[in-house]
Amino acid sequence: MRVVEVTTYGGPEVLDMVRRPEPVAGERPGRVRVRLHAAGVTITDLRIRAGLYADELSPLKPPFVLGADFAGVLMDPTAGPEGTLPAGARVAGFVPWYTERSGEGTYAEVVQVEPGWFAPIPADIGFTQAASVPLASVTAHQGLERLGLPAGKTLLVTGASGVVGRFAVQFAAAAGLEVTAVAYEGDESELKVLGAKHCVRRGEVADVLAALREIAPDGFDGCFDGALVGEAILPAVTNAGVFVSLADDRTPVPVRDIRVETVLGKPDARLLATILKKVEDRELITRVADVMPLEEVSEAHRRAEEGHRPGRIILMI
Repeated sequence: MRVVEVTTYGGPEVLDMVRRPEPVAGERPGRVRVRLHAAGVTITDLRIRAGLYADELSPLKPPFVLGADFAGVLMDPTAGPEGTLPAGARVAGFVPWYTERSGEGTYAEVVQVEPGWFAPIPADIGFTQAASVPLASVTAHQGLERLGLPAGKTLLVTGASGVVGRFAVQFAAAAGLEVTAVAYEGDESELKVLGAKHCVRRGEVADVLAALREIAPDGFDGCFDGALVGEAILPAVTNAGVFVSLADDRTPVPVRDIRVETVLGKPDARLLATILKKVEDRELITRVADVMPLEEVSEAHRRAEEGHRPGRIILMI
C-alpha cells in the first residue's frame, strides 16, 4: 500500500511516498482495518514534521507516517457506538497520534485503529466533509468542557477561522456563552451567523489586544486559544479567569490566578457520532479549505503553513 513518510525532520520536502505491506486482519489485537478515502492535514502534523516535538516524541524518530483525521470504509466488522458495524460501513475518526506515538498515521491507504476512535458517517455526509470533522470537533468540545464556563460568561476564541476554532465558536454559542472571535478579515459575517457576538480581525497581538479591550475592558472570563497564540494573548483574560491551550509548548505560565489548561483531543466514539449527526443536520458547520490527492501532500503542507485559506486541507486517497 502507499504511505507518506516523514523521512527526516524539516520542511514539506521531507515528505516522501513509499510502499509498505498492507496490514492483514488480526495483525494487531483489538484493532480493525479501515481503507481510507480521505485524511486531514492538521497543524499538529506540520509541527511534528518540522521537528518541534522531536524531544517529546523520542525515542520515535523518522521515518514515520503522519496523520490523525480519517474517513473511509471499515474492512473488519466491529462494535460501534450504537451496535455492530459491518465490514463495508463508512466510518470517520482520528488517531491520537501525539499520545499514541507509534508513528502509524493516516497518510496511508489502510490504517489499523481501535473501535473507540471512530464513528459511522451519516448517509448525507461525504468522505471529504467527514474527514474534516473528528479531531477538530472533539478537541473543541473537550476544550469547552475543560473551560467549565456557565451560560452568560464571556469567551474569547482565537483562530476562529480555523476548523477547531469554528467548532469552538459553535459549541460555546450553543452553551449560552457570549463569544468574541479573532479571525481572518472577511470571516466576520459567517462567524456571527455561527454564534459569535463580536469579531476582531487577526493581526499583530498588540492591535488585537487593543481591539479586545474595547469589547471587554476588564477581560474575558475565558479564552480558547485555537490559534496557539499562547502567553501573548493572556492579558485579554480577566483575573481568576480560565485559559485553554491546544499545545503543551504554547501553554502559558499561570498569572493573576488564571487557571491554565492544556487540551489534547481524546477519541470519543459516542461524542463523535453525535457531532457527525449534527453536521448532517446542519446544526454544526465544518470547513474544507482544499482537496488534494495524496501524491501532492508536500504542496498540501506548504499551503497549510502559508495559510492560503482557513479550514482543513483534505488528502484524497
